[in-house]
Amino acid sequence: MFVDETEIHVRGGKGGNGAVAFLREKGRPWGGPAGGDGGRGGSVIFEASVHVNTLFHLYRRRQLAAKNGQPGANKNCSGKSGKDICVPVPCGTIVRDKATGEVLCDLTEHGQRFIVAPGGKGGRGNQHFATSTHQTPLEYEKGQPGVERDLHLELKLIADVGLIGLPNAGKSTLLSRLSAAHPKIAPYPFTTREPQLGIVDLGEYRQIVMADLPGLIEGAHAGAGLGDEFLKHVERTSLLLHLVDIAPPDGKDPVDNYRMIETELRLYSETLHARPRLVVANKMDLDGAADRLARFREALGVDIVGISAATGLGLKELAARLKEWSARHKEPQKRGPEW
Repeated sequence: MFVDETEIHVRGGKGGNGAVAFLREKGRPWGGPAGGDGGRGGSVIFEASVHVNTLFHLYRRRQLAAKNGQPGANKNCSGKSGKDICVPVPCGTIVRDKATGEVLCDLTEHGQRFIVAPGGKGGRGNQHFATSTHQTPLEYEKGQPGVERDLHLELKLIADVGLIGLPNAGKSTLLSRLSAAHPKIAPYPFTTREPQLGIVDLGEYRQIVMADLPGLIEGAHAGAGLGDEFLKHVERTSLLLHLVDIAPPDGKDPVDNYRMIETELRLYSETLHARPRLVVANKMDLDGAADRLARFREALGVDIVGISAATGLGLKELAARLKEWSARHKEPQKRGPEW
């Protein structure tokens, strides 16, 4: 189950109390104060991980509470600190304070950590309160409480390229041909019901992450279909790949379909609509597709790549275009952790 929003209560552990104790040893029956400090309370930590792609593991949890610190002991021994809780979250997780709406952190890089609920400081033992005139202090400090708050977590997937288009335009098939991803593919609308990520290897240590989103329909910006629920996942992308069915089974004009999707993007977000675009015409293996593509180019005046995701026609040219874009916008890198 794909979950991209959830709320959870977090609480750092309480610091341990300082101890009141006096040294009692052979030959020193009335030693000085020797109460140790309390241990620090455990903290709740979120860590971004490429091995997690949903917030489902936090969806049904009411709270995360770290362990309390232990009290101090005799002979100036400090109490044991409470154990931290480190919770993996997907890269792209935005953590907000539910009460104020403040963004506490935006975890975008693998291994990036943020302490969402620090543990409380341990209290000081009576050893700290001795003076020249007060040599048997009974004072000590109580441990401080840990931070406690309600959080709102929102996941915005991190991808270089976002696949957009109508349902059944062939986005899932294209993703499966370009990457090792295996999204569900079937000849009916809304087969893709949650975002899918795939890594496209372009050679020469160049990789891009591509996101396949559920198909958009008219009114998606206002909640129709599944569009507005998942459009946020292309907000971080650098390039939008608009896949157009050049031969729609319902007989509609591909030009009208293209314009409708572009309108939905603009109504959802002007910033997103201004994102660079690569327009790709799918199903070029069908009869009459070449004539339709020529009319499409003439009507819109946009550069367009013709492919068939089903047969592989044109995929080399598409990969070359993506590699050219990657060379301009991304530095080549060694392979990171596997997804």
